Amino acid sequence: MAKPLKSHYDVVVIGAGPGGLAAAISAKKTGADDVLMIDRDPELGGILLQCIHNGFGVETFKEDLPGPSYAQRFINEAQSVGIEYLLDAMVLDVTPGRKIYVSGARGGFRELQARAIVIAMGCRERTRAQIRIPGPRPAGVYTAGLAQRWVNVEGYMPGERFVILGSGDIGMIMARRLTFEGAKVERVLEVMPYLTGLSRNYVQCLMDFDIPLQLRHTVKRIIGNDRVEAVEAVQVDERWQSVPGTEEIIPCDTLLLSVGLIPENELSQKAGVVLDPVTNGPFVDDGFATNIPGVFAAGNVVHVYDLVDWVTQAGLTAGRRAAMFAKGSCNKKAVMVPTAAGRNVRYVVPHKLDPETLTQDAITLQMRVTQPMEEAVQVRITDGDTLIAKKRERYARPGEMVSLTLRGQEYDAVRNAKKLVVSVAPV
Repeated sequence: MAKPLKSHYDVVVIGAGPGGLAAAISAKKTGADDVLMIDRDPELGGILLQCIHNGFGVETFKEDLPGPSYAQRFINEAQSVGIEYLLDAMVLDVTPGRKIYVSGARGGFRELQARAIVIAMGCRERTRAQIRIPGPRPAGVYTAGLAQRWVNVEGYMPGERFVILGSGDIGMIMARRLTFEGAKVERVLEVMPYLTGLSRNYVQCLMDFDIPLQLRHTVKRIIGNDRVEAVEAVQVDERWQSVPGTEEIIPCDTLLLSVGLIPENELSQKAGVVLDPVTNGPFVDDGFATNIPGVFAAGNVVHVYDLVDWVTQAGLTAGRRAAMFAKGSCNKKAVMVPTAAGRNVRYVVPHKLDPETLTQDAITLQMRVTQPMEEAVQVRITDGDTLIAKKRERYARPGEMVSLTLRGQEYDAVRNAKKLVVSVAPV
């Protein structure tokens, strides 16, 4: 039987996906007495429950698990350490003073007070309206994630003959999944001149099943009244303008959209959290603290990760720091050093860091590059002309995150730095 809700908690985690689960477990293990997770879904686990393909846990467990199995390990641990959870409940508002207003089947409308909050609401898919595809509005245009839920959880096939717009990971994974179910995937179109998802998904989900990928192509219009009958594809130039004479009608009954993910931060903004316009997630420090004291952020709500294992690591850090804040053991006088994106780097997370963290833990900076570099590259962290850290990678691609870890040996250099600029360039 569920425990009665309290009115005060040490740490409240909003979102019970991989980031939220990790944060809640970490907060509890760090010493927070009362930890509550809130999620609008009726089950713990978030998006992982519909991701029945393998590819989860290689970094965390050294095992290649399907999404539900990965989630279940954290659900079991959360229950074993005594974390409370409130499911099928919608958080309506969060204040800078860490009041949470929530409404749900259990308890109705409630006002909760938290010493610390971890926001872990994840991200959502871009829709047709956000990419402005012209044409009529027939049935048969869905996001790839919605189709994934229908096929893997609800048992519905959304169509028989598909075109997928966007080479994001969910789209490529669904191309394979739909093929398994007997559908015909005619084409994957990508407006960018390069793949936007993981290379492994391109190989395992498209190449292995002879599903063609066309770069620099998009959908010019959708054809059909009651139901999609075809799409008109077209090549685009470097400014995303249609190239006349390259139009092609592709018969299909379903168009899936895999055109990007947006961190879900409406609640963060209500709390006064400042967002990075590049990532659409909060500005955070190395403990994933936002600009609002006691409000931390974890997982895809900060920036869209490529692997769930990194979401888990971020959640563990955010939960630990949230518990420390709740217990009054955070370094509130930290002198932060900002980070910045340099050559070929689109953004860097965290946005600032406390050098004193390096006396106890490593700090990993994560970033995405602006363009593919298929030759060996060097990732560098510099302060002016001073090189602080570097590493070599075989290549760098926008669809795959790049990381570089600072350790105790860099403490003096980081402490004396004015700004840490991260760049990635061919060797």
